[in-house]
Amino acid sequence: MAFEKPSVADLRHAADQLGMNPSMLYLNTMQDIVAPLVAAYAALDAVPDEKPAVKYPRDGGIRPAPEDNKLGAWYVKTSIKGKPGGKLAGRRVALKDNVCLADVPMMVGAGFLAGSMPDIDATIVTRILDAGGEIAGKAVCEYYCVSGGSHTSSTGPVQNPRKLGFTTGGSSSGSAALVASGEVPMAIGGDQAGSIRIPASYCGIVGMKPTFGLVPYTGIGPLEITLDTAGPMTANVADNALLLEVLAGPDGLDARQHQARVDKYTESLRQGVKGLRIGVLKEGFGHRNSEPDVDAKVRAAAERFKSLGASVEDVSVPEHHTLGFPVWAAIRGDAACVTLLEMNGFGLGYEGLYPLSAIQANMKWRDHADEFADTLKIATIFSKYTLDRYGGHYYAKAQNLRRRLRAAYDAALASHDLLLLPTTAMKATPIPAKNASPQEITRRSWEGTRNTCPFNATGHPAISIPCGMEDGRPIGLMLVGRHFDERTIYRASAAFERSGDWMKF
Repeated sequence: MAFEKPSVADLRHAADQLGMNPSMLYLNTMQDIVAPLVAAYAALDAVPDEKPAVKYPRDGGIRPAPEDNKLGAWYVKTSIKGKPGGKLAGRRVALKDNVCLADVPMMVGAGFLAGSMPDIDATIVTRILDAGGEIAGKAVCEYYCVSGGSHTSSTGPVQNPRKLGFTTGGSSSGSAALVASGEVPMAIGGDQAGSIRIPASYCGIVGMKPTFGLVPYTGIGPLEITLDTAGPMTANVADNALLLEVLAGPDGLDARQHQARVDKYTESLRQGVKGLRIGVLKEGFGHRNSEPDVDAKVRAAAERFKSLGASVEDVSVPEHHTLGFPVWAAIRGDAACVTLLEMNGFGLGYEGLYPLSAIQANMKWRDHADEFADTLKIATIFSKYTLDRYGGHYYAKAQNLRRRLRAAYDAALASHDLLLLPTTAMKATPIPAKNASPQEITRRSWEGTRNTCPFNATGHPAISIPCGMEDGRPIGLMLVGRHFDERTIYRASAAFERSGDWMKF
Protein backbone atom coordinates (compact mmCIF):
# COMPACT_ATOMS: atom_id res chain seq x y z
CA MET A 1 0.00 0.00 0.00
CA ALA A 2 1.33 3.45 -0.95
CA PHE A 3 -0.19 6.81 -0.12
CA GLU A 4 -1.53 8.67 -3.18
CA LYS A 5 -1.97 12.39 -3.62
CA PRO A 6 -5.73 13.11 -3.64
CA SER A 7 -7.21 14.37 -6.87
CA VAL A 8 -9.75 17.17 -6.97
CA ALA A 9 -12.43 14.50 -7.46
CA ASP A 10 -11.19 12.71 -4.33
CA LEU A 11 -11.42 15.91 -2.33
CA ARG A 12 -14.91 16.62 -3.74
CA HIS A 13 -16.09 13.17 -2.62
CA ALA A 14 -14.64 13.66 0.86
CA ALA A 15 -16.33 17.04 1.14
CA ASP A 16 -19.66 15.55 0.03
CA GLN A 17 -19.37 12.94 2.78
CA LEU A 18 -19.02 15.78 5.28
CA GLY A 19 -21.97 17.75 3.92
CA MET A 20 -19.72 20.48 2.46
CA ASN A 21 -19.94 22.11 -0.98
CA PRO A 22 -16.63 23.89 -1.67
CA SER A 23 -16.00 25.51 -5.06
CA MET A 24 -13.62 24.06 -7.62
CA LEU A 25 -11.27 26.97 -6.97
CA TYR A 26 -11.29 26.14 -3.26
CA LEU A 27 -10.51 22.48 -3.95
CA ASN A 28 -7.66 23.37 -6.31
CA THR A 29 -6.26 25.68 -3.66
CA MET A 30 -6.63 22.94 -1.10
CA GLN A 31 -4.44 20.64 -3.19
CA ASP A 32 -1.57 23.07 -2.72
CA ILE A 33 -2.28 23.61 0.98
CA VAL A 34 -2.25 19.90 1.86
CA ALA A 35 0.89 19.14 -0.15
CA PRO A 36 3.07 19.02 3.02
CA LEU A 37 0.57 16.62 4.63
CA VAL A 38 0.63 14.44 1.53
CA ALA A 39 4.42 14.36 1.74
CA ALA A 40 4.26 13.49 5.45
CA TYR A 41 1.90 10.58 4.87
CA ALA A 42 3.98 9.37 1.93
CA ALA A 43 7.14 9.54 4.05
CA LEU A 44 5.68 6.89 6.38
CA ASP A 45 5.71 4.42 3.48
CA ALA A 46 9.51 4.56 3.43
CA VAL A 47 9.91 3.78 7.14
CA PRO A 48 9.71 0.15 8.39
CA ASP A 49 6.78 -0.56 10.70
CA GLU A 50 7.43 -0.70 14.45
CA LYS A 51 6.29 -4.10 15.64
CA PRO A 52 7.53 -6.78 18.05
CA ALA A 53 9.58 -9.68 16.75
CA VAL A 54 7.95 -13.09 16.40
CA LYS A 55 9.91 -15.16 18.91
CA TYR A 56 8.96 -18.78 18.23
CA PRO A 57 8.96 -20.82 14.99
CA ARG A 58 5.70 -22.14 13.62
CA ASP A 59 3.98 -23.55 10.58
CA GLY A 60 0.83 -22.10 9.09
CA GLY A 61 -1.45 -24.66 10.68
CA ILE A 62 -4.05 -26.85 9.00
CA ARG A 63 -7.78 -26.53 8.51
CA PRO A 64 -9.14 -29.78 9.98
CA ALA A 65 -11.42 -32.02 7.96
CA PRO A 66 -15.07 -32.21 9.10
CA GLU A 67 -14.55 -35.65 10.61
CA ASP A 68 -11.81 -34.16 12.79
CA ASN A 69 -13.89 -31.13 13.69
CA LYS A 70 -17.29 -32.54 14.61
CA LEU A 71 -18.26 -29.62 16.83
CA GLY A 72 -17.22 -27.07 14.20
CA ALA A 73 -15.06 -25.45 16.88
CA TRP A 74 -11.63 -25.40 15.21
CA TYR A 75 -10.75 -22.87 12.55
CA VAL A 76 -7.08 -23.88 12.30
CA LYS A 77 -5.03 -26.44 14.22
CA THR A 78 -1.40 -25.73 15.01
CA SER A 79 1.38 -26.99 17.24
CA ILE A 80 3.42 -23.95 18.23
CA LYS A 81 5.62 -24.64 21.20
CA GLY A 82 7.31 -22.15 23.48
CA LYS A 83 10.11 -22.37 26.01
CA PRO A 84 10.76 -25.69 27.72
CA GLY A 85 9.41 -25.72 31.26
CA GLY A 86 7.47 -22.91 32.86
CA LYS A 87 4.03 -22.53 34.44
CA LEU A 88 2.23 -23.84 31.36
CA ALA A 89 4.62 -26.67 30.49
CA GLY A 90 2.70 -29.40 28.70
CA ARG A 91 -0.50 -27.32 28.46
CA ARG A 92 -2.22 -26.83 25.11
CA VAL A 93 -4.07 -23.55 24.67
CA ALA A 94 -6.56 -22.60 21.95
CA LEU A 95 -6.87 -18.98 20.86
CA LYS A 96 -10.09 -17.24 19.95
CA ASP A 97 -9.79 -16.36 16.27
CA ASN A 98 -9.61 -12.62 16.86
CA VAL A 99 -6.18 -13.04 18.49
CA CYS A 100 -3.26 -12.34 16.15
CA LEU A 101 -0.98 -15.33 15.65
CA ALA A 102 1.74 -14.52 13.12
CA ASP A 103 1.72 -16.52 9.87
CA VAL A 104 -1.45 -18.41 10.84
CA PRO A 105 -4.83 -17.60 9.23
CA MET A 106 -7.29 -15.35 11.08
CA MET A 107 -10.82 -14.74 9.80
CA VAL A 108 -12.73 -13.50 12.88
CA GLY A 109 -15.70 -15.54 11.71
CA ALA A 110 -15.94 -13.65 8.39
CA GLY A 111 -15.61 -15.64 5.19
CA PHE A 112 -14.10 -12.79 3.18
CA LEU A 113 -11.09 -12.81 5.56
CA ALA A 114 -10.35 -16.51 5.07
CA GLY A 115 -6.65 -17.01 4.47
CA SER A 116 -5.52 -13.60 5.69
CA MET A 117 -2.55 -13.83 8.05
CA PRO A 118 -1.34 -11.39 10.70
CA ASP A 119 2.39 -10.72 10.88
CA ILE A 120 2.56 -10.28 14.67
CA ASP A 121 1.79 -12.27 17.79
CA ALA A 122 -0.56 -10.74 20.34
CA THR A 123 1.14 -10.07 23.67
CA ILE A 124 -0.79 -12.86 25.34
CA VAL A 125 0.44 -15.33 22.69
CA THR A 126 4.04 -14.50 23.53
CA ARG A 127 3.28 -14.79 27.25
CA ILE A 128 1.74 -18.24 26.81
CA LEU A 129 4.74 -19.43 24.82
CA ASP A 130 7.23 -17.83 27.23
CA ALA A 131 5.51 -19.79 30.01
CA GLY A 132 6.03 -23.11 28.20
CA GLY A 133 2.55 -23.47 26.76
CA GLU A 134 1.68 -24.77 23.29
CA ILE A 135 -0.67 -22.92 20.95
CA ALA A 136 -2.96 -25.70 19.75
CA GLY A 137 -4.77 -23.60 17.18
CA LYS A 138 -7.41 -20.99 16.48
CA ALA A 139 -10.92 -21.58 17.81
CA VAL A 140 -13.87 -20.43 15.72
CA CYS A 141 -15.46 -17.20 16.89
CA GLU A 142 -18.63 -15.48 15.78
CA TYR A 143 -18.84 -13.14 12.77
CA TYR A 144 -16.69 -10.14 13.82
CA CYS A 145 -17.42 -11.32 17.39
CA VAL A 146 -20.88 -9.72 17.24
CA SER A 147 -23.00 -12.49 18.75
CA GLY A 148 -23.74 -14.10 22.10
CA GLY A 149 -24.81 -17.27 20.26
CA SER A 150 -22.78 -19.77 18.23
CA HIS A 151 -24.55 -19.60 14.87
CA THR A 152 -23.09 -16.65 12.91
CA SER A 153 -19.58 -17.69 11.83
CA SER A 154 -19.04 -18.22 8.12
CA THR A 155 -17.60 -21.64 8.96
CA GLY A 156 -20.97 -22.76 10.32
CA PRO A 157 -22.47 -23.24 13.78
CA VAL A 158 -20.43 -24.42 16.75
CA GLN A 159 -22.12 -27.30 18.56
CA ASN A 160 -22.45 -27.52 22.34
CA PRO A 161 -20.60 -30.70 23.35
CA ARG A 162 -22.94 -31.17 26.31
CA LYS A 163 -25.98 -31.28 24.02
CA LEU A 164 -25.66 -31.26 20.24
CA GLY A 165 -27.98 -28.94 18.39
CA PHE A 166 -27.76 -26.32 21.14
CA THR A 167 -25.67 -23.18 21.28
CA THR A 168 -22.32 -22.93 22.99
CA GLY A 169 -22.91 -19.21 23.38
CA GLY A 170 -20.63 -16.64 21.83
CA SER A 171 -18.70 -14.94 20.68
CA SER A 172 -15.95 -17.17 22.13
CA SER A 173 -17.92 -20.15 20.87
CA GLY A 174 -15.13 -22.43 19.66
CA SER A 175 -13.03 -21.77 22.75
CA ALA A 176 -15.82 -22.96 25.04
CA ALA A 177 -16.62 -26.04 22.95
CA LEU A 178 -12.98 -27.15 22.79
CA VAL A 179 -12.53 -26.86 26.54
CA ALA A 180 -15.87 -28.48 27.41
CA SER A 181 -15.18 -31.41 25.07
CA GLY A 182 -11.72 -31.96 26.54
CA GLU A 183 -9.85 -31.24 23.32
CA VAL A 184 -7.79 -28.58 25.11
CA PRO A 185 -7.57 -27.78 28.84
CA MET A 186 -7.32 -24.03 28.29
CA ALA A 187 -8.48 -21.41 25.81
CA ILE A 188 -8.50 -17.66 25.36
CA GLY A 189 -11.77 -15.78 25.07
CA GLY A 190 -12.72 -12.16 24.60
CA ASP A 191 -15.56 -10.41 26.43
CA GLN A 192 -17.31 -7.15 25.52
CA ALA A 193 -20.87 -8.12 26.49
CA GLY A 194 -20.41 -11.54 28.06
CA SER A 195 -18.53 -13.39 25.33
CA ILE A 196 -16.39 -15.36 27.81
CA ARG A 197 -19.01 -15.87 30.51
CA ILE A 198 -22.00 -16.76 28.33
CA PRO A 199 -20.22 -19.66 26.56
CA ALA A 200 -18.76 -20.77 29.91
CA SER A 201 -22.26 -20.86 31.38
CA TYR A 202 -23.83 -22.75 28.48
CA CYS A 203 -20.97 -25.27 28.24
CA GLY A 204 -20.29 -25.91 31.93
CA ILE A 205 -16.73 -24.56 32.12
CA VAL A 206 -14.95 -21.77 34.00
CA GLY A 207 -14.71 -18.41 32.25
CA MET A 208 -13.16 -15.27 33.74
CA LYS A 209 -13.66 -11.74 32.46
CA PRO A 210 -10.83 -9.99 34.31
CA THR A 211 -10.88 -6.39 35.44
CA PHE A 212 -10.76 -4.08 32.44
CA GLY A 213 -7.11 -3.42 31.61
CA LEU A 214 -5.61 -6.30 33.60
CA VAL A 215 -4.81 -8.42 30.54
CA PRO A 216 -3.14 -6.63 27.60
CA TYR A 217 -5.39 -6.44 24.56
CA THR A 218 -2.44 -5.77 22.26
CA GLY A 219 -2.85 -7.66 18.97
CA ILE A 220 -6.47 -8.66 19.54
CA GLY A 221 -9.35 -7.44 17.38
CA PRO A 222 -11.43 -4.91 19.32
CA LEU A 223 -15.13 -4.10 19.38
CA GLU A 224 -14.92 -0.98 21.58
CA ILE A 225 -11.74 0.16 23.26
CA THR A 226 -13.35 1.00 26.61
CA LEU A 227 -15.01 -2.44 26.82
CA ASP A 228 -12.53 -4.89 25.26
CA THR A 229 -11.31 -7.59 27.68
CA ALA A 230 -9.52 -10.91 27.11
CA GLY A 231 -9.37 -13.73 29.61
CA PRO A 232 -9.04 -17.45 30.35
CA MET A 233 -11.56 -20.22 29.68
CA THR A 234 -10.73 -23.54 31.34
CA ALA A 235 -12.14 -26.81 32.60
CA ASN A 236 -11.48 -25.97 36.26
CA VAL A 237 -10.79 -23.05 38.57
CA ALA A 238 -7.12 -23.87 39.27
CA ASP A 239 -6.22 -23.83 35.58
CA ASN A 240 -8.11 -20.58 35.16
CA ALA A 241 -6.16 -18.87 37.93
CA LEU A 242 -2.90 -20.26 36.57
CA LEU A 243 -3.55 -19.01 33.05
CA LEU A 244 -4.53 -15.56 34.32
CA GLU A 245 -1.22 -15.36 36.21
CA VAL A 246 0.53 -15.83 32.88
CA LEU A 247 -1.66 -13.38 30.94
CA ALA A 248 -1.99 -10.51 33.42
CA GLY A 249 0.06 -7.35 33.74
CA PRO A 250 1.12 -4.32 31.67
CA ASP A 251 2.97 -4.92 28.42
CA GLY A 252 4.11 -1.36 27.83
CA LEU A 253 2.02 -1.14 24.66
CA ASP A 254 -1.64 -1.15 25.71
CA ALA A 255 -2.57 2.26 27.12
CA ARG A 256 -5.66 0.72 28.75
CA GLN A 257 -3.40 -0.87 31.36
CA HIS A 258 -2.22 2.21 33.23
CA GLN A 259 -3.76 1.05 36.55
CA ALA A 260 -3.32 -2.72 36.22
CA ARG A 261 -2.50 -4.54 39.48
CA VAL A 262 -1.49 -8.19 39.30
CA ASP A 263 -1.55 -10.87 41.98
CA LYS A 264 -0.65 -14.51 42.63
CA TYR A 265 -4.11 -15.87 41.98
CA THR A 266 -3.24 -19.52 42.53
CA GLU A 267 -2.24 -18.76 46.13
CA SER A 268 -5.89 -18.16 47.06
CA LEU A 269 -7.26 -21.50 45.89
CA ARG A 270 -7.12 -23.34 49.24
CA GLN A 271 -8.27 -20.54 51.52
CA GLY A 272 -11.97 -21.42 51.64
CA VAL A 273 -14.82 -18.97 52.01
CA LYS A 274 -15.14 -18.65 55.76
CA GLY A 275 -15.55 -14.98 56.58
CA LEU A 276 -16.39 -13.89 53.03
CA ARG A 277 -19.47 -11.71 52.60
CA ILE A 278 -21.51 -12.58 49.50
CA GLY A 279 -24.40 -10.47 48.26
CA VAL A 280 -27.05 -12.22 46.18
CA LEU A 281 -27.97 -9.61 43.57
CA LYS A 282 -31.76 -9.31 43.52
CA GLU A 283 -31.84 -7.74 40.06
CA GLY A 284 -30.01 -10.70 38.52
CA PHE A 285 -33.07 -12.94 38.95
CA GLY A 286 -36.59 -12.99 37.58
CA HIS A 287 -36.01 -11.45 34.16
CA ARG A 288 -38.72 -11.74 31.56
CA ASN A 289 -36.80 -14.62 29.94
CA SER A 290 -35.43 -16.20 33.15
CA GLU A 291 -35.89 -19.95 33.45
CA PRO A 292 -37.13 -21.01 36.89
CA ASP A 293 -34.64 -23.87 37.19
CA VAL A 294 -31.74 -21.50 36.50
CA ASP A 295 -32.82 -19.09 39.23
CA ALA A 296 -33.42 -21.99 41.61
CA LYS A 297 -30.02 -23.63 41.02
CA VAL A 298 -28.19 -20.34 41.51
CA ARG A 299 -30.06 -19.61 44.75
CA ALA A 300 -29.23 -23.15 45.89
CA ALA A 301 -25.58 -22.38 45.12
CA ALA A 302 -25.83 -19.30 47.36
CA GLU A 303 -27.03 -21.56 50.17
CA ARG A 304 -24.10 -23.88 49.49
CA PHE A 305 -21.72 -20.96 49.98
CA LYS A 306 -23.45 -20.30 53.30
CA SER A 307 -22.93 -23.92 54.35
CA LEU A 308 -19.24 -23.55 53.50
CA GLY A 309 -18.89 -20.67 55.96
CA ALA A 310 -19.61 -17.53 53.94
CA SER A 311 -22.01 -14.85 55.04
CA VAL A 312 -24.75 -14.68 52.40
CA GLU A 313 -27.52 -12.10 52.13
CA ASP A 314 -29.64 -10.45 49.46
CA VAL A 315 -28.49 -7.13 48.04
CA SER A 316 -30.15 -4.72 45.62
CA VAL A 317 -28.46 -2.57 42.98
CA PRO A 318 -31.39 -0.99 41.08
CA GLU A 319 -29.03 0.50 38.50
CA HIS A 320 -28.54 -3.05 37.18
CA HIS A 321 -31.93 -2.67 35.53
CA THR A 322 -32.12 1.07 34.91
CA LEU A 323 -28.59 1.73 33.62
CA GLY A 324 -26.78 -1.57 33.01
CA PHE A 325 -28.04 -2.49 29.57
CA PRO A 326 -28.72 1.06 28.25
CA VAL A 327 -25.22 2.30 29.15
CA TRP A 328 -23.57 -0.74 27.57
CA ALA A 329 -25.83 -0.62 24.49
CA ALA A 330 -25.08 3.02 23.64
CA ILE A 331 -21.33 2.64 24.11
CA ARG A 332 -21.03 -0.50 22.05
CA GLY A 333 -23.75 0.58 19.62
CA ASP A 334 -22.34 3.94 18.59
CA ALA A 335 -18.82 2.51 18.35
CA ALA A 336 -19.69 -0.49 16.18
CA CYS A 337 -19.60 1.22 12.80
CA VAL A 338 -16.48 3.25 13.62
CA THR A 339 -14.38 0.45 15.10
CA LEU A 340 -15.43 -2.47 12.93
CA LEU A 341 -15.95 -0.80 9.57
CA GLU A 342 -14.66 2.74 9.20
CA MET A 343 -11.41 1.92 11.02
CA ASN A 344 -11.21 -1.60 9.52
CA GLY A 345 -11.60 -3.69 12.64
CA PHE A 346 -9.00 -2.12 14.91
CA GLY A 347 -10.46 1.22 15.91
CA LEU A 348 -8.67 4.42 16.81
CA GLY A 349 -8.09 6.71 19.78
CA TYR A 350 -5.76 4.54 21.83
CA GLU A 351 -2.00 4.37 22.00
CA GLY A 352 -0.67 0.92 21.31
CA LEU A 353 0.20 -1.62 18.65
CA TYR A 354 -1.91 -1.58 15.49
CA PRO A 355 -1.53 -4.74 13.32
CA LEU A 356 -1.23 -3.21 9.86
CA SER A 357 -1.53 -6.53 8.02
CA ALA A 358 -4.87 -7.27 9.70
CA ILE A 359 -6.15 -3.74 9.09
CA GLN A 360 -5.32 -4.01 5.39
CA ALA A 361 -7.11 -7.36 5.15
CA ASN A 362 -10.18 -5.91 6.86
CA MET A 363 -10.40 -3.12 4.27
CA LYS A 364 -11.97 -5.68 1.93
CA TRP A 365 -15.25 -5.47 3.88
CA ARG A 366 -16.51 -2.79 1.47
CA ASP A 367 -16.81 -5.41 -1.24
CA HIS A 368 -18.54 -7.91 1.01
CA ALA A 369 -20.93 -5.92 3.22
CA ASP A 370 -24.01 -7.74 1.92
CA GLU A 371 -22.42 -11.01 3.10
CA PHE A 372 -22.29 -9.88 6.73
CA ALA A 373 -24.07 -11.97 9.33
CA ASP A 374 -27.36 -10.36 10.35
CA THR A 375 -25.89 -9.52 13.75
CA LEU A 376 -23.12 -7.38 12.25
CA LYS A 377 -25.25 -5.96 9.45
CA ILE A 378 -27.99 -4.75 11.80
CA ALA A 379 -25.55 -3.49 14.45
CA THR A 380 -23.55 -1.40 12.00
CA ILE A 381 -26.55 0.02 10.13
CA PHE A 382 -28.06 1.12 13.44
CA SER A 383 -24.69 2.48 14.55
CA LYS A 384 -24.39 4.54 11.36
CA TYR A 385 -27.89 5.92 11.96
CA THR A 386 -27.25 6.94 15.56
CA LEU A 387 -23.95 8.62 14.72
CA ASP A 388 -25.30 10.49 11.69
CA ARG A 389 -28.53 11.54 13.42
CA TYR A 390 -27.27 12.27 16.94
CA GLY A 391 -23.56 12.90 16.47
CA GLY A 392 -22.33 10.68 19.30
CA HIS A 393 -24.65 12.25 21.91
CA TYR A 394 -25.75 8.91 23.31
CA TYR A 395 -22.24 7.45 23.34
CA ALA A 396 -21.09 10.49 25.30
CA LYS A 397 -24.00 10.38 27.76
CA ALA A 398 -23.53 6.65 28.32
CA GLN A 399 -19.83 7.20 29.03
CA ASN A 400 -20.84 9.81 31.62
CA LEU A 401 -23.47 7.55 33.18
CA ARG A 402 -21.17 4.54 33.39
CA ARG A 403 -19.48 6.30 36.33
CA ARG A 404 -22.81 6.25 38.17
CA LEU A 405 -23.30 2.59 37.30
CA ARG A 406 -19.77 1.72 38.45
CA ALA A 407 -20.27 3.63 41.71
CA ALA A 408 -23.49 1.72 42.41
CA TYR A 409 -21.69 -1.61 42.21
CA ASP A 410 -18.73 -0.24 44.15
CA ALA A 411 -21.13 0.73 46.92
CA ALA A 412 -22.56 -2.80 47.06
CA LEU A 413 -19.02 -4.23 47.05
CA ALA A 414 -18.00 -1.94 49.91
CA SER A 415 -20.12 -4.07 52.24
CA HIS A 416 -19.78 -7.38 50.36
CA ASP A 417 -16.69 -9.15 49.06
CA LEU A 418 -18.56 -10.64 46.10
CA LEU A 419 -21.87 -10.35 44.28
CA LEU A 420 -23.65 -13.53 43.12
CA LEU A 421 -26.21 -13.93 40.34
CA PRO A 422 -27.01 -16.19 37.36
CA THR A 423 -24.55 -15.78 34.51
CA THR A 424 -27.34 -16.15 31.98
CA ALA A 425 -31.07 -16.14 32.58
CA MET A 426 -31.46 -19.36 30.65
CA LYS A 427 -29.67 -22.58 29.72
CA ALA A 428 -28.29 -23.11 26.22
CA THR A 429 -30.96 -22.63 23.58
CA PRO A 430 -31.34 -24.37 20.19
CA ILE A 431 -29.10 -23.28 17.33
CA PRO A 432 -31.25 -21.48 14.74
CA ALA A 433 -31.85 -23.30 11.47
CA LYS A 434 -30.01 -22.21 8.32
CA ASN A 435 -33.13 -20.45 7.02
CA ALA A 436 -33.91 -18.73 10.31
CA SER A 437 -35.31 -15.21 10.20
CA PRO A 438 -33.20 -12.19 11.16
CA GLN A 439 -35.44 -11.85 14.21
CA GLU A 440 -34.54 -15.32 15.48
CA ILE A 441 -30.86 -14.99 14.60
CA THR A 442 -30.52 -11.75 16.53
CA ARG A 443 -32.71 -12.85 19.45
CA ARG A 444 -30.58 -15.95 19.93
CA SER A 445 -27.51 -13.75 19.72
CA TRP A 446 -28.44 -11.33 22.51
CA GLU A 447 -30.79 -13.21 24.84
CA GLY A 448 -28.00 -14.18 27.26
CA THR A 449 -26.39 -10.77 27.78
CA ARG A 450 -28.64 -9.02 30.31
CA ASN A 451 -26.70 -10.09 33.43
CA THR A 452 -23.26 -9.98 31.84
CA CYS A 453 -23.04 -6.69 29.91
CA PRO A 454 -23.34 -4.31 32.91
CA PHE A 455 -19.97 -5.52 34.20
CA ASN A 456 -18.36 -4.77 30.85
CA ALA A 457 -19.50 -1.19 31.32
CA THR A 458 -18.24 -1.02 34.92
CA GLY A 459 -15.01 -2.97 34.33
CA HIS A 460 -15.50 -5.21 37.39
CA PRO A 461 -14.03 -8.73 37.22
CA ALA A 462 -16.62 -11.49 36.89
CA ILE A 463 -16.38 -15.26 36.57
CA SER A 464 -18.85 -17.92 35.45
CA ILE A 465 -18.63 -21.32 37.14
CA PRO A 466 -21.02 -24.24 36.65
CA CYS A 467 -23.49 -24.82 39.49
CA GLY A 468 -25.91 -27.39 38.14
CA MET A 469 -27.47 -29.04 35.12
CA GLU A 470 -30.97 -29.65 33.81
CA ASP A 471 -31.94 -31.55 30.66
CA GLY A 472 -28.25 -32.13 29.92
CA ARG A 473 -27.58 -28.39 29.79
CA PRO A 474 -25.31 -26.65 32.31
CA ILE A 475 -26.30 -23.70 34.49
CA GLY A 476 -23.80 -20.97 35.26
CA LEU A 477 -23.26 -18.96 38.42
CA MET A 478 -21.55 -15.55 38.19
CA LEU A 479 -19.39 -14.05 40.92
CA VAL A 480 -18.44 -10.37 40.64
CA GLY A 481 -15.63 -8.78 42.65
CA ARG A 482 -13.94 -5.47 43.27
CA HIS A 483 -11.60 -4.09 40.63
CA PHE A 484 -8.35 -6.09 40.50
CA ASP A 485 -9.60 -8.48 43.22
CA GLU A 486 -9.67 -11.60 41.05
CA ARG A 487 -7.95 -13.34 43.95
CA THR A 488 -11.14 -13.31 46.05
CA ILE A 489 -13.22 -14.51 43.11
CA TYR A 490 -10.89 -17.49 42.65
CA ARG A 491 -10.88 -18.17 46.38
CA ALA A 492 -14.67 -18.53 46.44
CA SER A 493 -14.88 -20.35 43.09
CA ALA A 494 -12.34 -22.98 44.14
CA ALA A 495 -14.17 -23.62 47.42
CA PHE A 496 -17.45 -24.08 45.57
CA GLU A 497 -15.84 -26.39 43.03
CA ARG A 498 -14.38 -28.57 45.82
CA SER A 499 -17.75 -28.86 47.54
CA GLY A 500 -19.10 -31.47 45.13
CA ASP A 501 -19.91 -32.53 41.57
CA TRP A 502 -21.73 -29.61 39.98
CA MET A 503 -23.48 -31.95 37.55
CA LYS A 504 -25.33 -33.44 40.53
CA PHE A 505 -26.17 -30.19 42.34
